[in-house]
Amino acid sequence: MSTAALMRIPVGVVVERTKARSPWVDFLWRPVSVLAGEPSAAPWTVLASDSETTTYYAGPAFVELHRGETSNYLDNVTAGAPLLWVVLRPTGREPAYEIVKVTADPSEGEGFTEAGNDLVEPVPMPASIAEAMADFLAEHHVHRPFFKRQRERADPDTSSRQRHRESDRND
Repeated sequence: MSTAALMRIPVGVVVERTKARSPWVDFLWRPVSVLAGEPSAAPWTVLASDSETTTYYAGPAFVELHRGETSNYLDNVTAGAPLLWVVLRPTGREPAYEIVKVTADPSEGEGFTEAGNDLVEPVPMPASIAEAMADFLAEHHVHRPFFKRQRERADPDTSSRQRHRESDRND
């Protein structure tokens, strides 16, 4: 993002590793939630485990809010249940993933899906973050009406006369 964030909200990312039922991969990973604030636990702390699934606190991140993206945030919070998009990138070592981004901007979240290897999942937005976003929107959002541009219709007679005049001058 080219502009500085006006608000940075600390969060903690929780991911889940599940045994895969596939001969090609051992485990499936996915973000499952975001915690408001920054937990005191160390990154990649096991939160729960059973024979099939292990849940980890993956580490801290920030949700950055920018003035120029308020219409996207507004779409997010008014479309039903507000979401955050968590972006994880494979590391090729342990731990298997690193946190790249947590965003409240649906367009930005979707943009990360184009990279190919990134794991991008929407998760529910905690109520305290939704409240902070509502305050941010109240202070910074400016409604800009959409104006459809009207094109002027081309006059075919004028266009052809113009081309003939130009070709006469060049001869």
